[in-house]
Amino acid sequence: MILLVLFSLIFSLSPSCIKTQENRPYLETAERILKKGLKEQEAYSLLKDLVTIGPRLTGSPQAAKAVEYTHQKMLDLGLENVHLEPITVPHWVRGTAEEGKLLSARLGSHPLSICAIGGSISTPKKGISANIVEVRSFEELQQLGEKARGKIVFFNRPMDPSLLNTFGSYGQAADQRVQGAVEAAKAGAVAALVRSLTLRLDDFPHTGLMHSDSEVREIPAACISTKGADFLSASLKKDVSLRVHLKLSCQNLPPVNSHNVVGQITGSERPDEIILIGGHLDSWDLGPGAHDDGAGCVQSLEALRLLKELGLQPKRTIRAVMFMNEEFGGSGGRDYAQAEERKEESHLAAIEADRGGFLPLGFGVGGNPRTIRHLQRWEYLLQSIGMCWIKQGGGGVDIAPLAEQGTILIGLIPDSQPYFDLHHSALDVLSAVHPRHLELGAVAMAVFAYVLAQEGI
Repeated sequence: MILLVLFSLIFSLSPSCIKTQENRPYLETAERILKKGLKEQEAYSLLKDLVTIGPRLTGSPQAAKAVEYTHQKMLDLGLENVHLEPITVPHWVRGTAEEGKLLSARLGSHPLSICAIGGSISTPKKGISANIVEVRSFEELQQLGEKARGKIVFFNRPMDPSLLNTFGSYGQAADQRVQGAVEAAKAGAVAALVRSLTLRLDDFPHTGLMHSDSEVREIPAACISTKGADFLSASLKKDVSLRVHLKLSCQNLPPVNSHNVVGQITGSERPDEIILIGGHLDSWDLGPGAHDDGAGCVQSLEALRLLKELGLQPKRTIRAVMFMNEEFGGSGGRDYAQAEERKEESHLAAIEADRGGFLPLGFGVGGNPRTIRHLQRWEYLLQSIGMCWIKQGGGGVDIAPLAEQGTILIGLIPDSQPYFDLHHSALDVLSAVHPRHLELGAVAMAVFAYVLAQEGI
């Protein structure tokens, strides 16, 4: 028994054990951040206040209130250099009329669950009624030739359920929503109808942004729910002459002034070297944007609150930015990167949270393999708070313009499987957010940002 005790004591004091402990710094700090975060779960409280404002469509009164709220919250948290940076943003409104209906002499009349695509023009006041042509690609549309003229083009390509990465599946299907109206107009169509971008089969339409082309006639465009899309497709097989009636009252109004919201913990040794964390304050208008991207905003605020209240003073500045207008063109991120203030600053790294407040899995990092391997030395810290990895592939719309300055772009990567069930729809509400999952994302951002602020890149 005595020999066993002596052996244990010798092993615990061995040089290899001491070296291991010395080579794994910040573990105690990460544990403190984790315990405080999970005990208090302030990220969820912040999110509750934010979504109470309502949907925050770019240019809306609710978006302006969200700017005021986050600005005041940064002041209340005792952050430094809290200020607003002005930007100009588009102003599109959905209007009160949004109707879709299937009309068939054989099948009768059936309502269709639709929503206007962001940036669409309205239909005539009485709406549009026309025959349908169904396609799954732009190539298929082009092959139709004159058959699409005077029709409503129905883009019905679903997201690929066989892909593990749902963002990859989304990317493969999003072109029909973004460019569908332009391609349909080129073919002589009177409107475009697009299958909602979600893997879920339900009757909730999902909106998003569409592009226009100054050289192509504008036509109205709407998304249809996945159940509605399947019903319409099946009905076309029974009655090729059926018609769809669309009525939209959306409008593109003149641009308005808005702001990015900025606050920070100023670095004690290298204040002009910045680790940025952030999300986008605007949301689509069908729901209050709890996951997209209320979650990323409050996680950034909560990360700074945790560091500040624990008395963790970083050597470099950790800055939170609430970007405006990610959804309607990304002008907030571009204007931030090009602002006069940036000329005196050096952004070493930028961490964006814009994939929802689900269980965080790791961080994706842009850059060369050497940089990624260098940052992977901190994986043990993530594992200590329940995350798994640091690997290739990171960034986001708002921080992407900083890459021109040599900034390392990083994305917080949560579980992606449920994200597109809610994305850009009326289902993106507070009750869809798990408080612990949300808080763990904030904890992860706090830990990683603090270590980067201490050690650099």
